[in-house]
Amino acid sequence: MSRNKRVWVPANRIKKKVDRRILRTRDRLGDALIALIQEKAFDDITVQEVLDRAKVGRSTFYVHYRDKDDLFMSDVEEFLEAFSMALSHHKDKSDRVAPVKEFFAHVGEGKQLYDALAGSARLQDFFDLAQGHFARGIEQRLKELPRSRAMKAAHRAAVSQAHAGAMLLLLKWWMDRGRKTSPEEMDETFHRMVWSGI
Repeated sequence: MSRNKRVWVPANRIKKKVDRRILRTRDRLGDALIALIQEKAFDDITVQEVLDRAKVGRSTFYVHYRDKDDLFMSDVEEFLEAFSMALSHHKDKSDRVAPVKEFFAHVGEGKQLYDALAGSARLQDFFDLAQGHFARGIEQRLKELPRSRAMKAAHRAAVSQAHAGAMLLLLKWWMDRGRKTSPEEMDETFHRMVWSGI
């Protein structure tokens, strides 16, 4: 979620053609909000503070977003879309159904942001959105992978929801316990669980 460090996936993000100036403005606003979230409670941040930090005018902000919640959720949506579909976009040849090691590593590097979101109750918003995005990403991977291609669509959808939820609970457990194992080990653990149940 940290915008200052670009995630593993950005080169392959699916985006409609958007003017580069618009993208830069959105990035500056998102970067400003993320920085402010790490300094103070989300509910205490004003749109004006975001504008001042981003050096963007009020009218420009409102062309793109309704309020700071809309800015936050737009950034989260973009982040989750990029990560959840990364294996499919990269045409990954492994049997992995989700980029667990990359996702965990990125979230782990942003522990300060994670903690700030947890303190503001915005972490649950993140997890709620992540559930849907990763369920779709896992479902797509299960369609692509030879060992699960024969699954019925309804079963694949249910399994995808369950595994997305399990992955996010595993992430929370891992973060709350101080990231004592590597993201690679967490990836292996998750995928052993996935394939033992399919």
